[in-house]
Amino acid sequence: MSSLPPDTAIHRRVNDARAGRDPTVLGRCTSGWAVFGHQQFVPGYLLLLPDPVVPDLNALTPESRTQFLLDMSRLGDALLLATSPVRINYAIFGNLEPALHAHIVPRYRNEPEAMRTQQPWAYDWNVAPAFDAAAAAPLIKSLRAELATLGTLRAP
Repeated sequence: MSSLPPDTAIHRRVNDARAGRDPTVLGRCTSGWAVFGHQQFVPGYLLLLPDPVVPDLNALTPESRTQFLLDMSRLGDALLLATSPVRINYAIFGNLEPALHAHIVPRYRNEPEAMRTQQPWAYDWNVAPAFDAAAAAPLIKSLRAELATLGTLRAP
């Protein structure tokens, strides 16, 4: 098991989610927090942050690991139902922020042609729109309804 720096961006976001200070929070899953990416290079880009924060997937017990991956895939299921993308990309890296977090990225037919087959990190995140809770309100409502049906979000 790798060691975990005490103050990563993931730690800060989980602490803000717990305290109700993060406007990007979609909801609390069994394994952690579903949040929108600060930059929405594609609409509906989500992350799953474990709570408690751990260094990597292998630091979880087998049961917790299974739950984290199930929650991650159910976020993808909800995006499929709510946004009708072509597919969902899933990624777990932890290289820049050395704490477990999963990226859930819907991919759309209306993406620029040159980007449709590129990995999501090929986008210029500096020009991507910032998450806007008011603009995302219909998507948030739809995702929460889908996730409630799937039994993924816990009551606040």
